[in-house]
Amino acid sequence: MKVAFLQKQGPEQITMKVLFLELEQHLKSSSGASVVAIDNKIEQAMDLVKSHLMYAVREEVEVLKEQIKELIEKNSQLEQENTLLKTLASPEQLAQFQAQLQTGSPPSSSQSQGTTQQPAQPASQGSGPSA
Repeated sequence: MKVAFLQKQGPEQITMKVLFLELEQHLKSSSGASVVAIDNKIEQAMDLVKSHLMYAVREEVEVLKEQIKELIEKNSQLEQENTLLKTLASPEQLAQFQAQLQTGSPPSSSQSQGTTQQPAQPASQGSGPSA
């Protein structure tokens, strides 16, 4: 039907109709293309956010790994100190320390001897986290 209509018109009118139809199709397809373009831009933005997030997470993981490493080293050092203090402490000091742990009183408040206070006090600090 469109072909018969186009044959009755002159060459300039046919050219105009063809151009009009092509323009109409271009506009229809470009609106679909603009939707695709918007979708592409949204996807690119999401990829950018994802990459920034992954970078931040990787940085945080590295910081946490370093903190864990430092804490493990500190814990090992405190365990060694605790073991040394336990070997240097007299049985009376260990018994006093155990009594203080059970009552919940601070180690330095119930000790009266100056020489026994120093080994027993760090032992309470060192054994606290490992108990």
